[in-house]
Parts: sequence; structure tokens; C-alpha cells
Amino acid sequence: MTVHDPKLAAHSDKDAKSDGKIRISEIFGPTVQGEGALIGVPTVFVRTGGCDFRCSWCDTLYAVDPAFRADWKPMSAIDVLDTVKKLSGGAPILITLSGGNPAIQPLGKLIALGKEEGFSFAIETQGSIAKDWFADLDFLTISPKPPSSSTNFDASALAACIDAAQPNGALSGPAITLKFPVRDDADLMFADYVRKLHPSIPVCVQPVNTTPAEPHPDGMDGVDIDGLTNRYRWLVDEVTKRTWFDVRVLPQWHVHVWGNLRGV
Repeated sequence: MTVHDPKLAAHSDKDAKSDGKIRISEIFGPTVQGEGALIGVPTVFVRTGGCDFRCSWCDTLYAVDPAFRADWKPMSAIDVLDTVKKLSGGAPILITLSGGNPAIQPLGKLIALGKEEGFSFAIETQGSIAKDWFADLDFLTISPKPPSSSTNFDASALAACIDAAQPNGALSGPAITLKFPVRDDADLMFADYVRKLHPSIPVCVQPVNTTPAEPHPDGMDGVDIDGLTNRYRWLVDEVTKRTWFDVRVLPQWHVHVWGNLRGV
């Protein structure tokens, strides 16, 4: 079984802090957010390198596996923000911090600099590592990994992430969403268990892309779009059958449109 490995997180975090640089896998956009509570919102993605998880169905191994470490570029917060501004034409835009697990990286300065210039920030993380700069985000999406990912869930780590984002209580800090990738009944049971631990936090569920492929020029090679569509239909049926009427059921829209194509 692949599990959460604190040593991986500590190693990556130590490297990042040693020179204050952010390990960047890729920066791209403007595009739109393809999943979760912000689906359809224009954004520039800042994808960091390194992760403390090894999900069995990971579709971004190039930002996770240390084998790709040589491709991750160390960048200062100023350089990252300058790159985003070039992409957006200088116009303030939502910056989505993704990974890997971006919580490994020293992103506090980037967030502070960007907000001074009118940019807003969203992050996508699995909820395994809490940072004090979570409180400075505009949107925090926490995606606890279900049993099908072959990782272990740490309820106390998730709670710490929520607490870090709301140091003065639920009326402060970013808008928080729990987002659950779902492959099967066991994943649905997991989502129900975790959402009941934090009943005040909005929830999204989405089908898992179970056939991730290496990026190809057309982006669609190897991606089971029909399987994703059928899993989405199943997920809608299951959520309505359980009368989870406070849950949003969303597709991985970017996969349907672009497959595994990078940079969109």
C-alpha cells in the first residue's frame, strides 16, 4: 500500500526553505479551473513540484515523483509573480496553487506580494500539511484522498489545516471546500465519514480518472472518457439516492475537454 510519507514532505520542505525558492513544475494559463467549487473560473495555474503522497491513480506524476525533480525549476516569489503577470497581461487574476502538494512549498511571500497587486489565490491540497499562510488565501480546497488512492487518511492533519485557515474562527480566512474524488462505494463511504467530521464545510464530489496517461500532443490518448461519463452518472444516482442534497456533484471537466494535455 502506498501511504503518506512524512519523510518526503520533510525533505522537500527542507530544500525549499534552504534557499527560499519555490520548486515549480509548471506555470500556465490563463485557462479556467476544471474541477471543484471554482469550476469555470478563469485562472493561472502555478503547479509546484513535490508531494508527500503517492496516489495509485495520480495523473500528475511529473509534479510528484522525485524522478522528475530535475525538471522542477527553483523560482523566487517575485519571479513566479512576474511570470503570472506576463501570462495575464498584467491584469489581476485568480492564481491557483497546485501540485503535487503545494503546502510543501514556501508560498507565503508569493501570496502576500500577489495580494498587494490585486491577485487572488486558491490552493488545492490533500490536507496533510498545515501552513499559517492558509489564512491569507481566498479559497482553500482540501481533497482528502479516499481508499482507492491507496493512501492513509489522517483526520487530525485535516483538522489542523482547517484550523490554520481559520485562526480567528469560521468567520475569517478563505472559503473552504472539501473535494472528494470518488471511484467506488468505499470512496463514497469515506467521503460521508469525513464530511460528517466537518459538517459546516461545503462538499464537492467528482469521479476519478482511473486511466491516467502520460501527456500526448492531443491530450486524449489513453483517457477513458466514456468511463468517466458513466462514473459521473453513477455518482449522481448514488448521491441523490442517499439524499445528500447539500453536496455538489461535479465532473473533472478539464479531462473531458483536454484529457491529460498539459498547459491548459
